[in-house]
Amino acid sequence: MSTEAPEALERLRAEVSGGASGSPDSVQLADEFLSEVLESFAPAGEFAFSEETVKGDLGEILLTLVAHRSTETNGKRLMEDLGRVFDADLSPGTVYPQLHEFEEEGLLERHELVRTKEYQLDDADACRERIAAEMRQHLVLGLFYHRALADL
Repeated sequence: MSTEAPEALERLRAEVSGGASGSPDSVQLADEFLSEVLESFAPAGEFAFSEETVKGDLGEILLTLVAHRSTETNGKRLMEDLGRVFDADLSPGTVYPQLHEFEEEGLLERHELVRTKEYQLDDADACRERIAAEMRQHLVLGLFYHRALADL
């Protein structure tokens, strides 16, 4: 692991513990953080998210993107973020039902604008808990795989 990884993990810890600001630059920060993590664990060009992985975690990914955008939290912009950050080309038929489900669950609030709908967190604590729980699942699974690889 490179020296950037501990710094990146400290930033992640701050984000998970509630230090996220929701500033316009926070999606860029997420891009930078993801780049740092990937550089730490995979040589350049040797890693790509599978679209199935992104689809499997779409809910938490969307909640994270909405939480970190202060403007343009509409479906089109979120799909662009998914393409840019995760190289995933997901259809509106995949993304919008998830946004609507979160609205029904009270996690997101929808605002009708002239030509679009924008979303914002409605229950930040519930979203934070959901994302943190999913993160722990992935971390433990990753450590399980890492340990298994060491024994092969």
